Amino acid sequence: MSEGARTPRRFAAARRLLALAALAALALLTVLLGSCSGRGDGRTVVKFWAMGFEGEMVQRLIPEFERRNPGIRVQVQQLPIISAHEKLLTAFAGDSLPDVCAIGNTWVSEFALLDALEPLDGRLRATPSLRAQDYFAGAWDTGVIDAQAYAVPWYVETRLPFYRRDLLQKVGIAAPPKTWDEWKTAMAAIKREVGPDRYAVLFPLNEPEPLLNLGIQADEPLLRDGGRYGNFRSPGFKRALAFYREAFERKWAPLASNTQIANVWNEFGRGYFSFYVNGPWNIAEFKKRLPADLQDTWMTMPLPGEHGPGASVAGGASFVLFRGSPRQDAAWKLIAYLSEPQTQMQFHGLTGNLPPRRESWNAPALVADPYARAFRDQLERARPAPKVPEWERIAMEIKLVGEQLANGRLSVDQAAEELDRRADRILEKRRWMLDHAAKPAAKPATAGEGA
Repeated sequence: MSEGARTPRRFAAARRLLALAALAALALLTVLLGSCSGRGDGRTVVKFWAMGFEGEMVQRLIPEFERRNPGIRVQVQQLPIISAHEKLLTAFAGDSLPDVCAIGNTWVSEFALLDALEPLDGRLRATPSLRAQDYFAGAWDTGVIDAQAYAVPWYVETRLPFYRRDLLQKVGIAAPPKTWDEWKTAMAAIKREVGPDRYAVLFPLNEPEPLLNLGIQADEPLLRDGGRYGNFRSPGFKRALAFYREAFERKWAPLASNTQIANVWNEFGRGYFSFYVNGPWNIAEFKKRLPADLQDTWMTMPLPGEHGPGASVAGGASFVLFRGSPRQDAAWKLIAYLSEPQTQMQFHGLTGNLPPRRESWNAPALVADPYARAFRDQLERARPAPKVPEWERIAMEIKLVGEQLANGRLSVDQAAEELDRRADRILEKRRWMLDHAAKPAAKPATAGEGA
């Protein structure tokens, strides 16, 4: 065949190859568009940020919300707990905050002060399914700043003692202690029984919570004058300091942190200590980590107080709407859905986190859980930490001063004075801002004045 005869066939073959390539490209484009259909399908996209394990688990609840609200798609971003606060502040500075976020309760005051949060009172009045009265008062109050609601609790936690009821019975203590004096009696009896190498209670020195939960039981607030100054020299907080120090002086508690104890669950199981003040996540841990023959030996109890069951700190996380969001209505629907008692119970089943609504506690799974009952009782007395942006820094100083107190380097009076000094230093800028805002604006000069 001549060269001229082969040339048209070459062109025909090339055209067929080009046509096949075009068809393949079109097919690939169709697949890609199909996989991205949620991104350009006309639905409102709600950006939801959530921290840690909860941010992973909540994604399992989103399909039902989207089924009920076909015009909304939720985009969940999981934030690492260790960097979540910094990421939120960076997003605020860059005007790139999400529509809705679950933040730590102690962060609400900070973002409210930045004017980043949308007030929620109007939306709450228009949403009968979200009743503040159904929430534990202390948990709800964490999101109320200057009588205005800025947050809706998502899950709640507080601290109380896990205890070895078999060891209490062995030393003649028939019922868990309800007061500080009863608790001292129980710890003294356990210490006599277990000897010099074991203890009655673990108050980890690397955590502020054990001392803080004792101190918040005082009648006086932890900060005074609108959060301008520390109030740790109050009589009530000094009594908490004295109780805390006595536990170490009498060697009821070891001078140790959690990091110095290889495995707190194993040590609890072998009787190295009999009381361990901690949060609800440890219910699942003790069930999982203690051997079968010890599962009937432990229980939870409300935190003792000076004269009866005492208060504790209301922790957890809450939903907030960011003021700059153009999708607040859709984001509010997500908050309302995740706040439904049935959804809260599903979330509890996924995470073990405790629901903040009383109605949710009527679910059979919680009613039948003997370890959760003390938390249900304790949450009725939980109180919010001071609602100032500087609180977490002050809490770290409570940990550091508490360690010095436990080691005998400070007396009770010295510890109280040192805490006030450190808190007052941290709050110095807050005082300046509040005092500056309180001063009346200078009257503008009129013509002829000052001449």
